Amino acid sequence: MNIQGYLDFIEQADTYKRYGKVHKVVGLMIESIGPETSIGDVCYIHNSKKSKVFLAEVVGFNQEKVLLMPYSSIKDIGPGCLVEGTNNPLKIKVGKGLIGKVIDSLGNNLDNNPLPKGLIPYPTEQDPPNPLERPTIDEPINVGIRSIDTLLTVGKGQRIGLFAGSGVGKSTLLAMIARNSSADVNVIALIGERGREVREFIEKDLGVEGLKKSIIVVATSDQPALMRIKGAYTATAISEYFRDQGLQVNLLMDSVTRVAMAQREIGLAIGEPPTTKGYTPSVFAILPRLLERTGSNQHGTITAFYTVLVDGDDMNEPIADTTRGILDGHFVLDRKLAEQGQFPAINVLKSISRVMPNITSKDDQGLAQRVRSLLATYEENQELIQIGAYKRGTSPQIDESIRFHPKIIDFLKQSTEEISSREESLRMMSDLVNGSVN
Repeated sequence: MNIQGYLDFIEQADTYKRYGKVHKVVGLMIESIGPETSIGDVCYIHNSKKSKVFLAEVVGFNQEKVLLMPYSSIKDIGPGCLVEGTNNPLKIKVGKGLIGKVIDSLGNNLDNNPLPKGLIPYPTEQDPPNPLERPTIDEPINVGIRSIDTLLTVGKGQRIGLFAGSGVGKSTLLAMIARNSSADVNVIALIGERGREVREFIEKDLGVEGLKKSIIVVATSDQPALMRIKGAYTATAISEYFRDQGLQVNLLMDSVTRVAMAQREIGLAIGEPPTTKGYTPSVFAILPRLLERTGSNQHGTITAFYTVLVDGDDMNEPIADTTRGILDGHFVLDRKLAEQGQFPAINVLKSISRVMPNITSKDDQGLAQRVRSLLATYEENQELIQIGAYKRGTSPQIDESIRFHPKIIDFLKQSTEEISSREESLRMMSDLVNGSVN
């Protein structure tokens, strides 16, 4: 037994607890004198009079003062409260026992029951995988949605953005992917959601079967900005844990835009200047760090679906534009299609999966291109067709698109209860393109 090693460890151990004192509270920010700490470390704020302890995180420094952001309400925090440094970042408990649970951003059970035994501590902030250690994406994943599996095929380890305005069906689409996908585990992050919608999503959209292989991380809109950001980091960390176990993981986050808005709140509170449309520089710094953590590594895969809210359906607003540049594809949910009753309301002509050419056969790509061509021809001439200005027989291509259009729309429509495997969807598309159309 190497006793000397233990003795050296004891000699080097820091047995002191370091404290500071709350100096000032302004808005969301707590300023303290001390303790000695670093950016990202968790601190405990003690209110001895009320025997309360609050969790906070170090988000910056002002000269020699420490800037803290609390994980909960700042009520009952005042000047003179002791601030205890831990010198450690936030860790959550993860393991297979979490599957089927609904937790908050700190990893606590939302139903107030104790967490199952056998979980291990895991840091919420990790570095993205080394680019040279990322395997190439060469295998499709079965999503169970016809329009995606055939025309916008997703690969294992791909990262996709779902771009949509409010009320176009993005939450329903995420739930369909969670229920129908062939992944081993779903990690669903509901960031900035209305409290009312959380239970509706779990019971109505996701259902019992979907919850059986899912872990849901919830940070509602009423919670502090730091909790909303940590919800995204916690969900990503849980996904990374299961990926390192060799599993295929789906990460479904709704939404990246609310994570960016929470970071903007923190940035403005610590004195960052607003730049592009009011967003602070730190927003555009954290997005790549967060989104690049998903994907493949040498153990397993995280296939990620991030919803992006587009204000007024403006696809070029700053967060949408930045996110689209980072991810491996984007699916556009079109309000016009939703108003016409086409669900899921994915506009396949405006959407793209960047890895589809690498994971599908030439025949499948040919069929998909044929359907896209027919849709594009019809859309280009839609106004002429609808007002009766187009005369049948003028263009064989337009005539063909008119004949095929109702069948293609029927093919793209899919009810929330309908499950269609990728093989079945490809066969249906082949029958559609090669079969006779009346």
